[in-house]
Amino acid sequence: MTLEVPEGTWLWLQGFTRWIGTWCFYAGFRLRIWHQERIPATGPVVVVANHSAMVDGPLLYGLLGRRTAFLIKEEMFRGPLGWLLPRIGQLPVRRGEADRAPLLTAVRLLRHEGVVVVFPEGTRGDGEVRDAQQGAAWLARTGGATILPVAIRGTRRPPGSRRRFRPRVDVLVGQPFAVPPGKGRAVLATATHEVRNRLAALVTELDAIRRRGGPDVARGEGA
Repeated sequence: MTLEVPEGTWLWLQGFTRWIGTWCFYAGFRLRIWHQERIPATGPVVVVANHSAMVDGPLLYGLLGRRTAFLIKEEMFRGPLGWLLPRIGQLPVRRGEADRAPLLTAVRLLRHEGVVVVFPEGTRGDGEVRDAQQGAAWLARTGGATILPVAIRGTRRPPGSRRRFRPRVDVLVGQPFAVPPGKGRAVLATATHEVRNRLAALVTELDAIRRRGGPDVARGEGA
């Protein structure tokens, strides 16, 4: 078993579903990816992203280009998804209570050069970053990982609007950064503040890009 994915992952199934995620969204969306070259090709990475629609997770799953483990709320692990998600390497997390098991698994993956994706609790339904709890910063510090912020816009249908045909969706990959070195709650609070600010700034930057418009293909390009 590859140590960069959780135990019980079916590697062929994760590879197949990632391949589907890489291509199917180009059919449903007018997808633009900004600065995809910033995604580290190797090494441990904690990805933090804003979250406004169910499709955000599958979209990132396909676009990151590496084996990934997402921290996903436990309620999603029901029915057919309850069979699929563990087999493609995803980790259930109980919300609102201490749940060390998935975090310790995520740390082990990071220490073996893995990628862990977190949608920080405290994001509102419209995808604005209001707060970022300490999970992402703690994972990066404990697992010796780089943090990669990612902003997503366009996946959420505005309230009251009709179903949209191939809406424009933009993904902006931020600059990877390391959390401040050191131990203790004060250092962790500083790192958490840094994560929140960088993600919020990235969402603001992406909003400005969308207002300016531009070409429909943006791989490797930026504003």
